[in-house]
Amino acid sequence: MYSFSMQSTIAESAEISGVELHGGKFTKLKMLPAEVNSGINFIRKDIADRNNIIKVIPSSVSSVLNCTTLSNTAGVTVSTVEHLLAALAAFGIDNINIEIDSNEVPAVDGSAEPFFKIIERAKIKQQSSPRRYVKVLKPVEISIDDSYAKIEPSDQLELDVTIDYDDKAIGIQNFKIAPNLKNFHDCIASARTFAKFDDVASLRACGLSRGGSLSNAIVVDKGKVLNSEGLRFDNEFARHKTLDLMGDLYVGGPVIGRVTTFKGGHKLNHALQVALYGSSDTWKFINL
Repeated sequence: MYSFSMQSTIAESAEISGVELHGGKFTKLKMLPAEVNSGINFIRKDIADRNNIIKVIPSSVSSVLNCTTLSNTAGVTVSTVEHLLAALAAFGIDNINIEIDSNEVPAVDGSAEPFFKIIERAKIKQQSSPRRYVKVLKPVEISIDDSYAKIEPSDQLELDVTIDYDDKAIGIQNFKIAPNLKNFHDCIASARTFAKFDDVASLRACGLSRGGSLSNAIVVDKGKVLNSEGLRFDNEFARHKTLDLMGDLYVGGPVIGRVTTFKGGHKLNHALQVALYGSSDTWKFINL
């Protein structure tokens, strides 16, 4: 079992490639060990005329439209980072350089499991400095239209996610977990992203989901799952929203607190972090 009191990186490089969910291009990604206290950094290898490094910090979030997009002050972006960040969170990786040759992380199968597997093969290297956690001190609540999120003090990270969709294939689902490495792998990592068939055309008209297919997403239509293999879990939709939440939270680093969301998504997840970090008396940094 890995130590979660000290910082860590990967022991050796790891590579993965695939089609972008939204952009539709084939892209390659390579993860490399990084020095202590250097954080998580995306490096756009296809850009050489300006700053091509994007730090994974809350102020880097520039869009939450159907995925989480990060950018730097030079306008260089990387999107759909949430599944990879969730896998990094599960392993407790604090420092890593992620080279990528496009502006979107590959979708692979639409879950975090492929990222989990390559990180597991690369192994984890413990480093010399203590890990810094975000400890929630006071409850913070927000709402956007009919969606709602709350983060409150706890002695560990706890996630409680409820979704409510009008398509009967999804409906109302709830999933609760205090994620650790084992139950992340067993219960969350393989849960895939999803879309309603009627929404696909409009998403593509907006430049989204151009690489989406039944091989990297669950598609539902009129109460039915269109994927021939069916679901990996009865409540795979809620589990995937939990995966997204875990990845989005990790933009701010490891969090100790209880998070509850209703009808959430990337917009709500980011707004909750803005509210949390916007007040100095609702959180503090601690070492375990």
